[in-house]
Amino acid sequence: MKIVQAASELFPYVKTGGLADAVAALSATLAGRGHELVVFLPGYRAVVDHPDAVNAMRTSGLRIEMGDVFMTGEVRSFSPAPRVTVHLICRDEFYDRRHPYGTRERDYDDNHDRFIFFCKGVVETLRFLELRADVVHGHDWQCGLLPLLLRHAEQRHRITLATKTVFTIHNLAFQGVFPMSTFHRTNLPEELTGIDGVEFYGQMSMMKGGILFADRITTVSPQYAREIQTSEFGCGLEGVVASRSEDIVGLVNGIDAHIWNPATDALIPANYTVGNLEGKAACRADLLKKSGFDPKFSGPVFGMVCRLTEQKGVDLVLANAGFFKKHNVRLIVLGTGEKRLESALRELAAETPERVALSNRLDEGMSHLIEAGSDFFVMPSRFEPCGLNQMYSQVYGTIPLVARVGGLADTVVDIDQDPEAGTGVMFSPTEEGLAFGLERALKLFDQKPEFHAVRTRAMGGNFSWAKTVQAYEGLYADAI
Repeated sequence: MKIVQAASELFPYVKTGGLADAVAALSATLAGRGHELVVFLPGYRAVVDHPDAVNAMRTSGLRIEMGDVFMTGEVRSFSPAPRVTVHLICRDEFYDRRHPYGTRERDYDDNHDRFIFFCKGVVETLRFLELRADVVHGHDWQCGLLPLLLRHAEQRHRITLATKTVFTIHNLAFQGVFPMSTFHRTNLPEELTGIDGVEFYGQMSMMKGGILFADRITTVSPQYAREIQTSEFGCGLEGVVASRSEDIVGLVNGIDAHIWNPATDALIPANYTVGNLEGKAACRADLLKKSGFDPKFSGPVFGMVCRLTEQKGVDLVLANAGFFKKHNVRLIVLGTGEKRLESALRELAAETPERVALSNRLDEGMSHLIEAGSDFFVMPSRFEPCGLNQMYSQVYGTIPLVARVGGLADTVVDIDQDPEAGTGVMFSPTEEGLAFGLERALKLFDQKPEFHAVRTRAMGGNFSWAKTVQAYEGLYADAI
């Protein structure tokens, strides 16, 4: 099949979260199975400057209608792997910026224009390159208008650009909601501004466009596919999602074993396997040393890598600060996010520097080291569409301590619920739930034979993309 992927992130070129990893691994695995992959990405500064893209060929200029005006841009193309072509939709005014979506204080004011232009650029490139895709697969709100714009262009030019469209909801909480006055930039028919179109409480929702008008919809876990059809997790779109229930399927993301594998990982100081964990001990010592702790510390090490937001349950960790002050444990946190949560974590680390460390930055190497060197990985998310770190953790022999939501519930087996197959500790996403989970983890750490058994089972799990990609192949074929 000829499969087009369109996304706002792609590892290793630009990454703020799991979206980049998921799109990269899905594309690479599909290409490895013989499909032709065409991936579209905004031409951010970091991408254009990447060694893979520095000598990218200028495929064509772009002239995109945006409401009453035309805006220019260009397409730059390169092939990072066999059967994979990456097209960058470039316009310096929109994408030559340090961050993809905004500053740490706020989103960019012109994000509606930036991603309308991107989606239109994808459609126009499909048209002039005559790609005739079997499937065009867009990811998250930044590509929510892509199915609409694609079909509108087909009608206008009387051509076929793609047999079917697929849209993946990675996180329904981020919906691309903008004033309805920005809709004219799409040049779509006015009837789409109604409740049966992209209207959302008087505004325009790009996410809603993808949900309503793609041929098939996926989410990144079966549990999350069910959750977003409820008022608790639907973020106001539960009725819209439920109206497409027959076309929605939840497919758990996999992990890229070429990147996340403790036996071969080049970003950790020592490699290891389930049969020989000496390297994990070396990673633990290195993590402690780099975090300012005694590398010979023998108590439990809790690691956390995430955006510092309430969604990720960072406030629940802060509410349980007493646990980390009371017990002889270490907490190592890596991430950036909401200023108030960053400040609160910084204060906690300053109050208890002998037990809590904060690395307030984005650092791929450190994220690998925390996965490899921790004993427990903490994910108290209030909601988690899929999550990847709980899978990374298990593969690295770091026991996940997770809330019972979304993809976490689909990929971790609670040790109390199933003692013979348990791979982690689960709890309700509340202050009390996390408190109970932390105490259970502490108890497990002291029971060395059981702790080792859980670690061994976790490392034996299969979280590769192979199974998920087969499901996507079936979805694509069924849609066609």
